Amino acid sequence: MHIRLEQPKDYREVENLTREAFWNVYRPGCTEHYVLNQYRTNPDFIPKLDFVMEDGDGEHQSPGKIIGHVMFSKAEITLDDGTVFPSWTFGPISIHPDYKRKGYGLNLLQYAIEKAKEMGIGLLQMEGNIEFYKHAGFELASKMKIHYHAEPRESEVPYFLAQELIPGYWGNREGTYCPPKGYFVADENPEAFEAYEATFPKKEKTFQVGQLPQFCQSCGMPLTRIEDCGTNADGSTNFDYCQYCYKDGKFLQECTMDEMIEHCAQFVDEVNKNMPKPMTKEEYKQMMQGFFPMLKRWRK
Repeated sequence: MHIRLEQPKDYREVENLTREAFWNVYRPGCTEHYVLNQYRTNPDFIPKLDFVMEDGDGEHQSPGKIIGHVMFSKAEITLDDGTVFPSWTFGPISIHPDYKRKGYGLNLLQYAIEKAKEMGIGLLQMEGNIEFYKHAGFELASKMKIHYHAEPRESEVPYFLAQELIPGYWGNREGTYCPPKGYFVADENPEAFEAYEATFPKKEKTFQVGQLPQFCQSCGMPLTRIEDCGTNADGSTNFDYCQYCYKDGKFLQECTMDEMIEHCAQFVDEVNKNMPKPMTKEEYKQMMQGFFPMLKRWRK
């Protein structure tokens, strides 16, 4: 295998690779290929840490097949005193489905991390599976007192990971991490994403075992079946919103976020059936006030 910097001529091939690698893995469909497409012009993007892996030795004039890719980005941690601390993240990292579980992803990541160290990058954090990423030196970020913006501060978030590349860079600090804004580009520009997605061969979106929990991006209701989902104007399934919030391409309620929270709070007894510790109505409202601003419909 040969690892080199991505070149403009690789862009479409790498985006298609990313789409194939992530389709239906973490959610129905995927958006990672669009994130990559848009990120190359983002000021947070780091061109010197934008690598492809080819199926070949790199010694021949004819290029090999691209089977892997990884990109890095600048990031930030907000310290408890309100100051911003520079950090970095990476992803998407993609391996073609035919080459997964053969060690190529780990090799690509380890190569990229060594290059990051050479550039003086001191700290990485990302979302991923600790069982895989621990082999590249990552640990739970909460053990380093780095909190994830979308989880309670006291939680030990199993999918939020970090690694100090320069010893002592993080020190004894404490703060909260939010992914760079560029990673939300598909949510913030849904029409542009759909137009971009339409340039690829059509693929079926499905719910699958092992995906991350999906929630209605209006009311927070769990989405686990096609029947839970709303519908688009053409009658197709909308995987972002539930059947109670969205039908035929339109929201069924015109309301503010606070009004939606008041509406949902009346179902606290139903929610408590699946909670280890029952919440009062006020506690449930407080939880939603922290969660709802991250949902697509209410995100600013």
